[in-house]
Amino acid sequence: MQHISHASKMVRCGVFEIDLKAFELRKHGLRLKLAEQPFQILAILLEQPGEVITRDELRERLWPGDTFVDFDHGLNNAVMRLREALGDSPDRPRFIETLPRRGYRFIAPVEEIHAVPKLIPGGEPQVNPASLSPTPDAPAQLSADHHESVNRSNARNWLTLQRIALMSAAVLLFAVLSGLAVHFVRGWESGKINPAHNMSLVVLPLENLSGDTEQDYFAAGMTDELTANLAKIRSLRVISRSTAMAYKGTHKPLSEIARELKVDAVVEGTVLKAGSRVRITAELVQVSTDHHLWADTYESQIGDVLALQNRVSSAIVDEIRINLSPEDKQRLAKNPSVSPAAYEDYLKGRYYWNRRSSEGFTKAIGYFEDATRRDPQYALAYAGLADCYGIIGATIYGSLPAAEAAPKAKAAATRALEIDPTLAEAETSLATAKFNYDWDWAGAAQGFQHAIQMDPRYATAYQRYSLYSIAMGRFDESLEQIKKARELDPLSISINSSWGWRLYLARQYDRSIEQLRDTLELDPSYEWAHFILGQAYEQKGEFNLARAELQKAVELSHNSPLMISALAHADALSGNQEEALRLLQQLAAQSKKQYVSPFYVAMVYIALGKTETAMDWMEKAFADHSNGLVFLKVEPELDPLRSNPRFIALQKRLNFPD
Repeated sequence: MQHISHASKMVRCGVFEIDLKAFELRKHGLRLKLAEQPFQILAILLEQPGEVITRDELRERLWPGDTFVDFDHGLNNAVMRLREALGDSPDRPRFIETLPRRGYRFIAPVEEIHAVPKLIPGGEPQVNPASLSPTPDAPAQLSADHHESVNRSNARNWLTLQRIALMSAAVLLFAVLSGLAVHFVRGWESGKINPAHNMSLVVLPLENLSGDTEQDYFAAGMTDELTANLAKIRSLRVISRSTAMAYKGTHKPLSEIARELKVDAVVEGTVLKAGSRVRITAELVQVSTDHHLWADTYESQIGDVLALQNRVSSAIVDEIRINLSPEDKQRLAKNPSVSPAAYEDYLKGRYYWNRRSSEGFTKAIGYFEDATRRDPQYALAYAGLADCYGIIGATIYGSLPAAEAAPKAKAAATRALEIDPTLAEAETSLATAKFNYDWDWAGAAQGFQHAIQMDPRYATAYQRYSLYSIAMGRFDESLEQIKKARELDPLSISINSSWGWRLYLARQYDRSIEQLRDTLELDPSYEWAHFILGQAYEQKGEFNLARAELQKAVELSHNSPLMISALAHADALSGNQEEALRLLQQLAAQSKKQYVSPFYVAMVYIALGKTETAMDWMEKAFADHSNGLVFLKVEPELDPLRSNPRFIALQKRLNFPD
């Protein structure tokens, strides 16, 4: 039986913190509106968690005997409002259980604390040192002189402290992972979780409580790291981060999110970085029963990062070793030492990589390169670099010539695999470079297959292998692979757009249009989906619809050469040759300031009916190893050239497999 002492003024329950002195209820550090009477009921229930508080006792304490009131209605209404604030349900209670005709009982775990961090609007979040637990090696209290010294030191070294705090957060994620893994295992052992199928979960985007939108990359990075760490346990099915990010900022009930994603459990939480301290709060909810399985808060200071990292790693191994396969144990035991500054650069690089734009890739490359310079043994930073270079020179972006992108992509991927031979991300990037730039068909196929074997749940490996398969003319195989990628990452804008592109290349235009429309409902600002949708409309002869989509793609991409080329192609086919020639001149002007693939120019001349000029540009594209040529066998817009002897000879030179 647990009792909360009357001296305690603050208690925590999962993501909720209750200030009994100030009469405040907070969730993730943010104050919730709750009337006085519902809060009084909460305070009474918290005096004796786990014990029944009768309705008569509540009446005596809330409504004196001479008070004229409809007690039953008043109590029922107050409890209802309290449950609404807690997100609780009378049918499947996580916090307040109703005992019919008797009373109520607070059933969630409760922890006594002393204070909580407070955020000052427009300023740096303030943390009361008493609210952050001291480490075993540190004194519980510091003298006033020492506090003043620490504050002066923090002021002089703010950037350094921020970077070390980032590393502290990374270490804390291992602690969160440990807690989650332990409670999953205990759930299986106790029968609370159905062992008939693999447990499935989603990590919702962690909320940034810093009050600074510039720190969004930090919360996003923490979400990515937690998702990646949980995904190492192969007996768990973890929804990919890009799908989870679709729920950022939404206020859907957890049960609705779980139904949409077909998962058993949801992880949600917050990140608060205050000075040299970091706090991560996480909560795990089993949605089928609306049961609060686990919640905890992890805090760290900069002084004991390495010691904490070792303690957490040991805790993971000690707690869940007997329930893991040898491969799982090996993956989870990895705890590489990474420079705090390099880790910060890596988080920023991933943040911009996930924007999936030429501008985003350029920024990401800068941060990944900084990370590898700061820490030459940082495998994930090299893998991120390989990701960027692997596609920034491809047709869909075309910001760099293949001759510049290819060696950098392969060098970064190779270095990542030298440091960590188990990285499926790096293996996929290496195979992508072989496919996009080297036209090494056999090497690319083997690389994609190997990446899938290394990590069967890495959706991008299936996505890229699908692109290889359709370029080889293997339509059914390609559609099966992109379907698998979508099953692993159902709300990924990139994968959903890729599915529409595969259908376009398979000449299933109506299905392609339907898929791309659905994709744009997820994100109307994704230029790549508008681009493929415009091409599909064009192939059906619906030029007005095609031009509208392609014009939108031009605007959203800030006049990228690929989108201008596609718009010029549609104008030429629809009979507006004057506008097509104007856009062709625009491409020529752009080529003096940035790289413009000869393949883009060739496509416009094809639509203008100038076959030999088009073939001249196709030859230049071959000399450039332009990525567009990998789709020579299947691209519908190349159909006017298929009987041309020069085109037939060019296709033979590409040495496609039979």
